[in-house]
Amino acid sequence: MLGFCWVSGWLVLMLGFWSPVSGRNMVIQRDAQFDMTYDDVVTSDNQTIYSYNHTVSRNKTEGVRVSVELLSESAASPVLFVVRQKQAVLSFQVPLILRGLYQRKYQYTQVGRTLCQPPTKAVAETQFFFVDVSTLSSAGIQFQLRVSRVDSFTLQTDKKFSFNATPSQPQFFKYVFPDGVDTVIVKVNSQKNFPCSVMSIQDILCPVFDLDNNVAFIGMYQTMTTRAAITVQRKDFPSNSFYVVVVVKTEDEACGGPLRFYPLLPDELLDPGNRSKTLDVIVSPAINSEVYVMGMLFCLGIFLSFYLLTFLMACVENKRMNRKREGLLNPDASPAETASLLGKAVSPYEYGSFADNGSTLSSEAITDSLASTDGNYGYIDRSLESVTRSRHESLSSVEEDDYDTLADIDSDKNIVRTKKFLCVSDLARKDKRILSKKYQIYFWNIATIAVFYALPVIQLVITYQTVVNVTGNQDICYYNFLCAHPLGALSSFNNILSNLGYVLLGLLFLLIVLQRDILHNRALERHDTHALECGIPKHFGLYYAMGTALMMEGLLSACYHVCPNYTNFQFDTSFMYMIAGLCMLKLYQKRHPDINASAYSAYACLAAVIFFSVLGVVFGKGNTVFWIVFSVIHILATMLLSTQLYYMGRWRLDSGIVRRILNVIYTDCIRQCSGPMYIDRMVLLVMGNIVNWSLAAYGLIKRPNDFASYLLAIGICNLLLYFAFYIIMKLRSGERIKCLALVCILFTAVVWGFALFFFFQGLSTWQKTPAESREHNRECILLSFFDDHDIWHFLSSIAMFGSFLVLLTMDDDLDAVQRDKIYVF
Repeated sequence: MLGFCWVSGWLVLMLGFWSPVSGRNMVIQRDAQFDMTYDDVVTSDNQTIYSYNHTVSRNKTEGVRVSVELLSESAASPVLFVVRQKQAVLSFQVPLILRGLYQRKYQYTQVGRTLCQPPTKAVAETQFFFVDVSTLSSAGIQFQLRVSRVDSFTLQTDKKFSFNATPSQPQFFKYVFPDGVDTVIVKVNSQKNFPCSVMSIQDILCPVFDLDNNVAFIGMYQTMTTRAAITVQRKDFPSNSFYVVVVVKTEDEACGGPLRFYPLLPDELLDPGNRSKTLDVIVSPAINSEVYVMGMLFCLGIFLSFYLLTFLMACVENKRMNRKREGLLNPDASPAETASLLGKAVSPYEYGSFADNGSTLSSEAITDSLASTDGNYGYIDRSLESVTRSRHESLSSVEEDDYDTLADIDSDKNIVRTKKFLCVSDLARKDKRILSKKYQIYFWNIATIAVFYALPVIQLVITYQTVVNVTGNQDICYYNFLCAHPLGALSSFNNILSNLGYVLLGLLFLLIVLQRDILHNRALERHDTHALECGIPKHFGLYYAMGTALMMEGLLSACYHVCPNYTNFQFDTSFMYMIAGLCMLKLYQKRHPDINASAYSAYACLAAVIFFSVLGVVFGKGNTVFWIVFSVIHILATMLLSTQLYYMGRWRLDSGIVRRILNVIYTDCIRQCSGPMYIDRMVLLVMGNIVNWSLAAYGLIKRPNDFASYLLAIGICNLLLYFAFYIIMKLRSGERIKCLALVCILFTAVVWGFALFFFFQGLSTWQKTPAESREHNRECILLSFFDDHDIWHFLSSIAMFGSFLVLLTMDDDLDAVQRDKIYVF
């Protein structure tokens, strides 16, 4: 009995404490109406509860928005607002304190929040919710409260809706997938770059994360200035609906805006200023599976047509050769014509080398005829037997230094390589087995490099894509979000698919080179004079390396486009450097097969280029010391290479180099002032130095942010310069370009022109912030599936393939010309 009385007394005491009559912390509850503004005062002694009710329908979702403004200028304590719903509780304080970079604090006295609306199973249901207002301030704090319904809370397909947002007044809307639509693209646009904003896609859950400090907690999100776009798939949302949340950030640094000053005091509250932003949101259906299929068939069709065209040309060539063989049965053909058809003599370019003096041509007669021409061109007589000896021996038993094929009188290489006019025969004296083995190393080395380079790259980009999918952070990868079509775990499948051309055309080039290699080896086996003594020496190792590099460029470019950003851009450019370097080496090898660089030194130089590429990406932006060091190394490397090319490798970098340079300057410039001995080479090297010195000066002055592209531009400019010089000197030497090579040159030039046009459209750039990069995003322009950059992939792969064909066929006109009649330049 005593215990019962004690409990009853305690209850009476508590009721008296909370009673309005006591005046010690009153609780006031009011029935409130939508779209009415309530002015009130709250203190620590009283708490006000506003009661609302509304009807929730299963087929219609209505948004409810709570707007609060603090009218008292300086409050000792904030006012706490708690919204209690059936399935959720939302609380916030006013003034609202939001933090920016470096923990800077911004105070907002106007706050607007939209209530989440979980789905209901009933056809219609009346729900109550309460807004509790309280504070710990003893002084009265005046505030305004307004609860209103949100018009167009549910977004309609292809219908634009405009709204305003601030950091303290975020907005979100609901979208429901219509029947038959599995993928949509949500686009948010604004006319103003700043303030910086965030667009988020979240599942229909409570609470909704709609503040700057929590919007990245769930869902997919991306920062934006004027444009944002996210592709959303139905399979990712079990409720077949999602929220589109738009939040204005407290600061603009994330979008590339100016860096704000530090507060003078750690707890200083900063004025946020006017950060209101007007935005438009529109949700449109994305492409369906039929467009995916059409895009893949289109991609395959383009590149497989090159296989078909190559096959048809091979059939035509084979038919032409069969007709030539049938001509051997013509009884009216002269012995010389018969010998020419058999491949025993040169056709339209005889140069007096082979005389039409009988029905057969013996090896002795050929040797005598060749020896008769060396008086004017310095050709050293070698018998056919010495050229073809031991061709079936094992290559592993032959080393380059075992013997020298120079005759005794020319054992010193300086006698040959320093002549004023050189012919290919002067620089094609080493045994073919040795050189073939030397140049095959290019292929095996690049194949090994490709394996060790590609595997970590693939692993890394898979990790990148996984991080994007798990975190939902769309700022990690720099896509063209207006034309990024997902497939499975890949966010932008179209950018990956368009790289297929590099792989397929690289493989086709390898097959073409293999066919030529087989035919050449067969000609050597039957001791064909053309293969032994005529034309540019056939070494296919560099061609195999070029084809492999093109395939690897496609693979690594696809890996880069899994998640393009500044940390993995070197994946896309590494094999571009190799392609440019291999093409220049191949051009030089054509006329200098004996003295071309070895695979080890060539790949070591390319490794140095890639090393500087990585350093430039990491440290090059705005680093004066780096640009000075790189420019000095660039100029020194250009001068050393120029010296190497001018003297055909017959110089040494040792302690006596300065003395020899001064001696050359004294004898050639001061004593007798003679002109350069090798004028053609000097013209090329002077132009090359002008171009490279200009590029070095440009880099030092402008310091471009995209160092990898700048480095690639250096390689391409040097390659184009050398190629133009080669073509000019070829025509100047009386040689001609066959129809097939001419068609390849013209076709490749046109395709390169269109490819570069699409490349410079610049749909995204990792040199800027992700939000600024999205300002350049554009819609698809081909089959609603491919964008400008995809077309660049198509055209550049075709152009590279055409460039390789140019290198392969440009000297076909010399296949029947003796090597002592082919000039070196």
